[in-house]
Amino acid sequence: MAPIEFLMQGAHMAVPLQKMTLAQFMAWEESQADRHEFHQGEVFALVGGTARHNRVILNLVSRIADHLDGTGGQVFAESMKVQVADGVLYPDVLVTCGKAEAGDEQTITDPTLIMEVLSPSTKGYDKREKFILYRTLKSLREYALIDPVKREVEVFTLTEGGGWILKDQTGAEVLGLESIDCKLPMSTVFKGVEAVAP
Repeated sequence: MAPIEFLMQGAHMAVPLQKMTLAQFMAWEESQADRHEFHQGEVFALVGGTARHNRVILNLVSRIADHLDGTGGQVFAESMKVQVADGVLYPDVLVTCGKAEAGDEQTITDPTLIMEVLSPSTKGYDKREKFILYRTLKSLREYALIDPVKREVEVFTLTEGGGWILKDQTGAEVLGLESIDCKLPMSTVFKGVEAVAP
């Protein structure tokens, strides 16, 4: 896997700060005003995204929360950490079915679904390095990538044999998320988001 350090420019990018152990990072990050990701001893500051990026996240979270109401599943956005084997990441959207009520936990270790809303500067990282890290999670069943500029939607679903199948849902009328048995109209996913001229 290529090191994450190559992500050094653009909005919502990770900038390496210093070497730490996972325990040191967890203690240090609790006192920080900004979010940071951690991988193999490196700490990376996260820079805020665009209004378009944020709006798609809010659209997803609000509709998925309604869908999960009464099921025992929970959806979280951006500020909830996910711990992987040797790191800590902040997905844009995640669903966990491990606990029916939220408490004081700051880290999720058993996400069922993770969704990343892409930006031009992070899309390669989200599609490659970050997906490799997420796949170390035994609980993960689905990984969705949504490009709010190009309106491209790719969903990777774990098969019974342990492989991942890509379903390109770009151009579909409905976003299908098998892991939580949810169907969202694409018009809802991109509601309030400016169309970009081709």
